[in-house]
Amino acid sequence: MSDSAARPLATARGRRTPATLKRQHRAAFFFLLPACALFSLCVLYPIIDSVALSFYDWDGMTPKTFVGFANYIELFHADVFYVALKNNLIWLAVFLLAPPLGLAFALYLNQQIKGMRIVKSLFFAPFVLSGVVVGLVFSWFYDPTFGLLKLFVGHGIPVLGDPHTVTFGIVFAALWPQTPYCMVLYLTGLTAINPEVVEAARMEGAKGVRLLWHVILPQLRPATFMAVVLTVIGALRSFDLISVMSGGGPFDSSTVLAYYMYDQAIKYYREGYSASIAVVLFAIMLVYIVFHLRRMLREER
Repeated sequence: MSDSAARPLATARGRRTPATLKRQHRAAFFFLLPACALFSLCVLYPIIDSVALSFYDWDGMTPKTFVGFANYIELFHADVFYVALKNNLIWLAVFLLAPPLGLAFALYLNQQIKGMRIVKSLFFAPFVLSGVVVGLVFSWFYDPTFGLLKLFVGHGIPVLGDPHTVTFGIVFAALWPQTPYCMVLYLTGLTAINPEVVEAARMEGAKGVRLLWHVILPQLRPATFMAVVLTVIGALRSFDLISVMSGGGPFDSSTVLAYYMYDQAIKYYREGYSASIAVVLFAIMLVYIVFHLRRMLREER
């Protein structure tokens, strides 16, 4: 075939006609349609409906009554709201220990040592336990009459009965399953590290902390982003351990926004007020995640 005949054929193969583009766009639309419909039904609609419900007074049975911003005004004047917000900040500060602890365990478990698979399974075991089981285990651990904490300290300490210690006791119980979760994320990231880059850094004299900080951690940035974001979300939506271990008490001293929202909706039938708490909690999560995501994208560029 001559060059003059082959050139139009190659051009026709490399160029997509409007009809071909239209078929591809239509196929992409139909492939995305089920996922978009499910996302709209299960995520977007509940968010929009919760925001709308927050402007109503409703007990879940009688007709709704529009009250405007009355639920938000009451919320920002309630003392329990600020106690819950403070406890959420405590959860966030202590819970952020999970990513560095998970990284330390991942670096240890990433070694090629005999029997390491058994050690990995032991470290991973807390993650597969439900929150109810973890709450019950640590409730027995903290029990001042027969708990294991009494054996270590020598006398009983009412961790869950003291308003000053109950939140910290529950947060440290939540760290037990959260740390293995971050560890798994970092173990996955360590398998994707380029060994040639690490070897080149070692040949240049980098080792120890310098190798970790300048070579390994930059390649673990996606895993760090996921670990931090999921840890923050877990700290802000903490509910199950509080429900099992303290029920928000004593005297609402351990309640958080998620449990306060549940308390108002289920116990007192204040669906509109509960929706306003949910909107505030969602706004806090959204602001943090958007800020962290933009920061990560800026660093990547």
